[in-house]
Amino acid sequence: MVYSEKRTQTLRVLTVAAVTLFALALLMDFFYVGPEAEQGEAQRIFYVHLGSFLGAFFGFGAAMLGGALYLRTRNPKWDTLSLTGVETGLGFSAITIITGMAWARPIWNTWWTWDPRLTSVTIMWLAYAAYLMLRAGIEDPERKRRFAAVYAIVAVASVFFTIVIIRVRPDTIHPVAIGPSEAEPEGSFDMSPRIVETLLFNLFTFGVITVTLMWHRIRLENLLDSIARRKMRLLAEM
Repeated sequence: MVYSEKRTQTLRVLTVAAVTLFALALLMDFFYVGPEAEQGEAQRIFYVHLGSFLGAFFGFGAAMLGGALYLRTRNPKWDTLSLTGVETGLGFSAITIITGMAWARPIWNTWWTWDPRLTSVTIMWLAYAAYLMLRAGIEDPERKRRFAAVYAIVAVASVFFTIVIIRVRPDTIHPVAIGPSEAEPEGSFDMSPRIVETLLFNLFTFGVITVTLMWHRIRLENLLDSIARRKMRLLAEM
């Protein structure tokens, strides 16, 4: 597949911007913002933790959108978007789980506990891992795309369940950093201006990173499809 030079240049600029923003975000995480009053230095993990979850949310949301558009149009490009969204979301949600464990060790004195939020994140990750297994188990391309599209739409319920669970379950020990919950109607802790600025910058950064990674992954998938089609033509001519 041939892309216009303008689109390629835009992707290059976006890639440089994503790398630059990530470097600046890390500098803010470690040097601009001070330790939080209750959680101390461990709270610095929070910025990457929440940013990676936002990236996962964008990825899984794109997967749902791609699935819906594929079922409507039967255009394979939307299936590619859906696949890319799931793969990107899985990567970011894995970062969310790992950083959450790193945060939990000094705060909860354990790497893992079956808290409602931790349990729901695990379910979400497994649900989307099963999406890849579903695709791998179906050989017919059209049937694979159709089944995957339906699954991507249904699986997004696990994302919303993960978001809502700590706001409605009073027995959760997971903090709600933004907004009230049943356990803490006023929120888990007050944010200083620097915490807010650092958090918003990290969220913006991970948003840019997500778009950049998905764009690169879509191009890679298109390249792989092009190579596969050429191989099929060469085999047919032999």
